[in-house]
Amino acid sequence: MSSRRLESTQRQDRQQEKLYCIEQTERGLHTCCTETSSRNSEVIHAGIYYGPDSWKTKLCLRGKHLLYDLCEAENIPYSRTKKWIIAQDAQQFAELEALHDFTKRIDVPTHFLSRKEIQEREPDVRAEAGVLESPTTGIVDSHAFMSYLEGSFDERGGDEILHTVVKKIEALGSEGEGGYSITTESKDGKGGEDTITAETVINSAGLAAIDISNMLLPPERHRKPYFAKGTYFSYSSSHPKPKTLLYPAPKPGLGGLGTHLTLDMAGRARFGPDVEWVEDPTDLTPNPARLSAAIEVIKEYLPSVDPSAIDLDYCGIRPKLGKTSGTFGKDGKGFADF
Repeated sequence: MSSRRLESTQRQDRQQEKLYCIEQTERGLHTCCTETSSRNSEVIHAGIYYGPDSWKTKLCLRGKHLLYDLCEAENIPYSRTKKWIIAQDAQQFAELEALHDFTKRIDVPTHFLSRKEIQEREPDVRAEAGVLESPTTGIVDSHAFMSYLEGSFDERGGDEILHTVVKKIEALGSEGEGGYSITTESKDGKGGEDTITAETVINSAGLAAIDISNMLLPPERHRKPYFAKGTYFSYSSSHPKPKTLLYPAPKPGLGGLGTHLTLDMAGRARFGPDVEWVEDPTDLTPNPARLSAAIEVIKEYLPSVDPSAIDLDYCGIRPKLGKTSGTFGKDGKGFADF
């Protein structure tokens, strides 16, 4: 998880190793993890949507196990809710079969449910063609998780440098063999520039990660950032009340995973995010025009939902490397987002 302009740097300072977290926080906030990290579905993904050789697959699989272990060890609230991926026709079911075959290749458990199992476990769900269940998908209290990370960082002597913008990063020596020179400036511009010499730079800048990367890479390797705004929708009715995360079957070419149903640790349901490509990564205002289309998608797999109880909630921005599919194609290609 990461916030905009979050760069951790490690260096030798007076013969003592030191860890710094440089954070550009907006809207007058005085802590880390208030942007991308705070505006998501809080889902612990199984790692089943990306190409077999993708780093996103490898890190998602490893990270899933590490996160479950950490939550258990440190009493961070989490739940292994499981996830249903739902097909309504033969074409969508073919997508589930391809996904199931892929999960076998990467050794992640998934299985199809019988009509009886679907009806007994989630009687309000409409799944005309079938359901593929992911038993290792879950949810986490992301704010409790981030509080743990921040507290752990501080306890280990880390310094948080807030309201600070990275202006420039230069590699020292060949490919950074001598470390990196990082030029920073206070966000209001009143404090002047400072320089940190770092042995290692970790780019966890979220929405600004490509900007940071472009500071170090030659022009021919620069990338353009794309921003997928996702609107989340609240649900105020007590019925239906699924206990499982519900996802529509993946659609090729879609920049996300569809407007799905997720749960928080209190059992409250929410829907989203959808996908709206925007130029401004700070545009976090929910768009009322997105509501009607979202309701139609939700009714496909949860027909008894009360449309009057669905309302705009919040938005998040997903940094992307392109407007390509959120999943890999049947040929193992088509995913270019990591």
